[in-house]
Amino acid sequence: MSKSRPVIAVVDDDPRLLESLEELLESAGYTARSFSSARSLLINGLSGLDVLITDIGMPGMDGFELRDAVKKARPDLPVFLITGRHELADLDRAQATSGFFRKPFDAKALLAAVGDALRDREMEG
Repeated sequence: MSKSRPVIAVVDDDPRLLESLEELLESAGYTARSFSSARSLLINGLSGLDVLITDIGMPGMDGFELRDAVKKARPDLPVFLITGRHELADLDRAQATSGFFRKPFDAKALLAAVGDALRDREMEG
């Protein structure tokens, strides 16, 4: 029996970005699950997810806080941060993530990073 498509959760308060990321991931053969806030992702739960891509600047819980909460519950889950902010004062906080992308980001680079993270997890598992 073949393994089902990897599930990528995307969290961003910008509906246009959610939609474009969802299309990008689906076109690359992934199953995308979109959430408009960190809270909605956490309410739905983290089981079944293979990768998390989250915006940093969101109302309520931001991307760093979400990453920290996710790392407690699922330390093995790769987390990618994206941001529209061009100052990288938070770069040291971004170090504990699988990747950091600045909007507008390179779609191919993001997909390559997601693919690498999934392969690394398979090798470890």
